[in-house]
Amino acid sequence: MRPENHPFSAINPDFILDTIESRGFRVDARILELNSYENRVFQIGIENGEPIIAKFYRPDRWSQNQVQEEHDFLLELASNEISVVAPIRLEGTTQFKAGKFIVALFKRRGGRTPLIESESSREILGRTLSQIHNIGAKKPFAYRPSINVDDYGKSSRRWLLEAEFIPIHLKKKYEKVSNILINRIEEKFARHEFKNIRIHADCHLGNILWREQRPHFVDFDDSRNGPAVQDLWMFLSGNLSEKSRQMSDIIRGYTDFRDFNLGEVTLIESLRALRIMRHSAWIGKRWGDPAFPKAFPFFNTEKYWVEHLHQLSEQIETIEEPSISLDI
Repeated sequence: MRPENHPFSAINPDFILDTIESRGFRVDARILELNSYENRVFQIGIENGEPIIAKFYRPDRWSQNQVQEEHDFLLELASNEISVVAPIRLEGTTQFKAGKFIVALFKRRGGRTPLIESESSREILGRTLSQIHNIGAKKPFAYRPSINVDDYGKSSRRWLLEAEFIPIHLKKKYEKVSNILINRIEEKFARHEFKNIRIHADCHLGNILWREQRPHFVDFDDSRNGPAVQDLWMFLSGNLSEKSRQMSDIIRGYTDFRDFNLGEVTLIESLRALRIMRHSAWIGKRWGDPAFPKAFPFFNTEKYWVEHLHQLSEQIETIEEPSISLDI
């Protein structure tokens, strides 16, 4: 797809300002594009008021019902005094259409990226996540999907094999390695029971603002049904001993408000493998969006796919290695 034909090419300053003014705001023409690839997100200056954040959803990714489930989850969390950035409700709704786009508006929230290097900060993080999950466990999403091997693994593998990104001389190896990996993941999932609840699903430091000694969660765009541990494992780093200490701190805080199924810890490397596979397919599917070649210039290179295959091969081994040990 040529850049000028991509749906996001319709978003220009006049379109943005007209969209915001159509909701009753008086804008002062200040527009700052924020760091978002999947959607387009802007900070808009408002006359005699605080700036607001406007999110233009990627066309055809989520239905209006799915977007509404994201918004309703955020509003439910906010009504229970949980630190999230919920959409603004205008004229009884939190979403509206502007051309091809579903649009939502949010209040601007400041904060810094957390370091969570201390035991206390990790425990605080765990407590907040457990409160989110207490709400998330009340009912599942009806329209949004669930994290599973078919969607994250098999579908990603199939798409990449049919696309033209993997170099021809590496395709057979990718087919073999990815097939072995998916089989190992399925075996691991079959051996361990877990409950799917509404979760953030893309929970990493880039989606947290830290202020007033607590985390504030943003960007629930990828929210779906999944195991609770999906919202915990991406905060881990370092060797196995360091990850064990970090996870112990998070779960220690988590269990102040909610029980945690310790068996889910054995799923971490399988979930990591699924995320790795899905991430590559995600970039490939978005390659026609000019933002993606700029953000991921290394993707369409042989070096990328050699390293990707190495990652997948490592995950095959890691999945079978001893999992994190907890001291709680």
